[in-house]
Amino acid sequence: MTEQTASKSAAAIDRARDAGRSALVCYLPAGYPDVQATIDAGIAMAKNGADLIEIGIPYSDPVMDGPVIQAATTEAIANGFRVESVFDVVAGITAATDVAVLVMTYWNPVVRMGVDEFSRRLAEAGGAGLITPDLIPDEASEWFAASDKYKLDRVFLVAPSSTPERLAMTVKASRGFVYAVSIMGVTGTRQAVSSSAEKLVADTHAAGAERVCVGLGVSNASHVREIAAYADGVIVGTALVAAIRDGGVPAVADLTRDLSAGLVREEA
Repeated sequence: MTEQTASKSAAAIDRARDAGRSALVCYLPAGYPDVQATIDAGIAMAKNGADLIEIGIPYSDPVMDGPVIQAATTEAIANGFRVESVFDVVAGITAATDVAVLVMTYWNPVVRMGVDEFSRRLAEAGGAGLITPDLIPDEASEWFAASDKYKLDRVFLVAPSSTPERLAMTVKASRGFVYAVSIMGVTGTRQAVSSSAEKLVADTHAAGAERVCVGLGVSNASHVREIAAYADGVIVGTALVAAIRDGGVPAVADLTRDLSAGLVREEA
């Protein structure tokens, strides 16, 4: 079985590539403002240009999240969000669309449930895999076993600080795509995309990655267009969280449609 047929994320990115564009990856935290709203927003994103969707698990100590996402996840937890509800969100989106849905989570909630149990439930919900910002390949042996068992993608992160050795290790460990963090810092909207992102993507491709998606600091169609010129996928989070906060699901649909306008690669 090739990766293209085994990996839902790879297949989604390859479909976008075949259409002459980068893939659009859209993020929302599960349970914000409530579980059903997250499902409805995910479906709206899929219908308005998203190729992949990241559903984040709200966490009490988010080391990578900026203030907008932190506020959303804090509200979700205060409203009674439970980790188990993420499977309802994934199932609700995958039942209504053919978009690839990944869960982005710090590793502790997975360990607390049990790596095998979490992986089984994610696969049963139709999920494509996990993005694990605080798990490194050196410490992921249990996740390797479970992701192989349940045919799930495992997306690890690289950053401008990653050494060539770390890049090679991360590329080898990843399945689906590699998540390139465009800046050193936390998530959030910015006026410009970091100049280090393009070099990081090139270095990650050189290390053997077939698909590299760029996230952190991407907030508008201009950013998307800039990154789409060199990356296989563009990840947007904070701007979409702000959209659902300020305008609900309709605002998410509108922003996704606007972002998708920047995906088509211009002919040289």
